[in-house]
Amino acid sequence: MATERIQEIEKEGKKAFPEAGSEEELRELEVRYFGRKSELTGILKGLKDLSADEKREVGPAVQGVRMALMEAFSSAKERVAREGRDWEAERIDVTAPGANDPLGHLHPISLIIGELGDIFTRLGFEIPEGPELETEFYNFEALNFPADHPARDMQDTFWIDSEGLDTRYVLRTHTSPVQIRYMETHTPPFRIIVPGRTFRNESTDATHEHTFHQFESLVVGEAGDLTVGHFKQLGETFFEAFFGRKVSVRLRPSYFPFVEPGFEFDISCVFCGGNGCSSCKGVGWIEVGGAGMVQQKVFEAAGYPRGQYQGFAWGFGLERLAMMKYRIPDTRMFMSGDLRFIRQF
Repeated sequence: MATERIQEIEKEGKKAFPEAGSEEELRELEVRYFGRKSELTGILKGLKDLSADEKREVGPAVQGVRMALMEAFSSAKERVAREGRDWEAERIDVTAPGANDPLGHLHPISLIIGELGDIFTRLGFEIPEGPELETEFYNFEALNFPADHPARDMQDTFWIDSEGLDTRYVLRTHTSPVQIRYMETHTPPFRIIVPGRTFRNESTDATHEHTFHQFESLVVGEAGDLTVGHFKQLGETFFEAFFGRKVSVRLRPSYFPFVEPGFEFDISCVFCGGNGCSSCKGVGWIEVGGAGMVQQKVFEAAGYPRGQYQGFAWGFGLERLAMMKYRIPDTRMFMSGDLRFIRQF
């Protein structure tokens, strides 16, 4: 009797599922055939009252019908979903132009470094690299910084805990250590530029930042081959190519341990052409960095004989150049991580 009813349930279900025309009808059929109060579930609950032989016959029959009806239910569910879709709303116009994926933007400092590389490689310069974590020797001693020089003070330098080590380490305060490392493995004449990240332990404001970038230049030749006039001319050539306009250079005497004589390096204001404006505070000149003829003690630290070679070097802040080129008012923007700033470039 039970097996006959099971077969009838199977026939009813196999007819009902294909005829269902909506998700609501399918939910009703699902409850009717698979719910807790369904007839098939009731038959399974009644197995305890059957004999062993009847159990062996009815149990597998119920499971077989459930499997068959589940398959019919799945097919009906797919059919109803397919028939109920708004195909017109999903239509794709293959002739319409596609949406462009958003592209990333180069940081303005990366743009500046790339432009420097283009200008100076055309002039025959190489671009070496060096570590940002430097030893005290390369960052200070080899560059003729006396032991009591103010730049060694904690207010300027990030010193690394070097307890137990043979030497002390710092986050490099300038890119000049790369000059020493390069000279140790190269013989003049040569010309290099060294753009890179540097660190100073100081408060930040609109014109100062604890992490910034410098642009070092070093040209070395035989003694007597290079003069102050050479690096003044090189500076003018570079800045005119960089800003795309006539730029004059002014040198003012100054002191830096690694050059003698040393100079503050000024350029004519790129905003007013030297006539005086708010950017140059009315004087017509903008300071961009320090420069000078390389100290012979620096050559000796690199292993060169004293007096055999002569050269010049400068160090300019890349953020300052970028601020002038792109009219950026605050140096803190470079480290802000604000995508609205980056997307402008």
